[in-house]
Amino acid sequence: MLLDILLLLAGLCLVVFGADYLVDGASAIARRFGLSEFVIGLTIVGMGTSAPEMVVSFIGAASGNADISVGNVVGSNIFNTLFILGVTGILLPMAITPENRKKDIPMNIAITALFILLGFKHTIFGIGTNGLTRVDGGFLLLIFILYMWQSFTSGTPEEKADEGGKTLRPGWALLMIAGGLAALVFGGNLFVDSATGIAHRLGVSDKFIAITILAGGTSMPELATCVAAAVKKKGQLALGNIIGSNIFNVLLVLGGSALIHPLSFAGISYVDMGVLLVSALALWTSCLAGKKNMLDRLDGAFLVLIWAAYMTCLIVNL
Repeated sequence: MLLDILLLLAGLCLVVFGADYLVDGASAIARRFGLSEFVIGLTIVGMGTSAPEMVVSFIGAASGNADISVGNVVGSNIFNTLFILGVTGILLPMAITPENRKKDIPMNIAITALFILLGFKHTIFGIGTNGLTRVDGGFLLLIFILYMWQSFTSGTPEEKADEGGKTLRPGWALLMIAGGLAALVFGGNLFVDSATGIAHRLGVSDKFIAITILAGGTSMPELATCVAAAVKKKGQLALGNIIGSNIFNVLLVLGGSALIHPLSFAGISYVDMGVLLVSALALWTSCLAGKKNMLDRLDGAFLVLIWAAYMTCLIVNL
């Protein structure tokens, strides 16, 4: 047990530091193309901080452990929106732009709803089985490609980022990306193996360990990025990071995992998916409740409260 805990911590450290180097390197490369702060958060930073979820889920899928793959993404997206954005909103009330309100937040809701419809197609439509097939995975990856293309081509000259921030030579930035990916792969492997070992020894289900420890652990890069953005008063970077991470988790992480091995939803409850949808909708209600077009401290506290209630429900029903 002690060895598993040490390996878990070592894997988590590698995952977090690997993601940090990956994000810094990728952001430096992206800045050369003059992308806006929100687009950098939505794409490069969002995908970089989602890399831990991708590694953990791909490894889980390759080993035939669908509870790890699906539970990790469901738990991560819930944690990202309710806890991380909630805490960030408490630290720094964030403005929600017309573009966020009309396109980005509705896109997050639509992709979350699509994920639920595909995952529970037997329950809802009476076809197939509950879960993601390889065809579903390919469809999600196609949407991901289109979404990436649209994100990188939609910026206007007025939205371009300034030259502030970390400046790195291209060679050093590429080395950071490669090193970050290597740390993510190795650390993710350690993390999955040790977390599963601890869960089995404690008699806890794979689904619970995925939705709590794995989800929280692999979301640490998002948490660190958003808190840092709050301190630096860069709310759009924080918001873009979370929306981008959630979208990538569904489209790229679960789409790719389903291609590796079809994913069953047997270990995912209606409560889990209901809270996932509520978390996406709660972000949209921030545009209307309290200070309009602002994720303020009251909104942030409300998001954290929903997360705390969900975690209490999970623990009580162990």
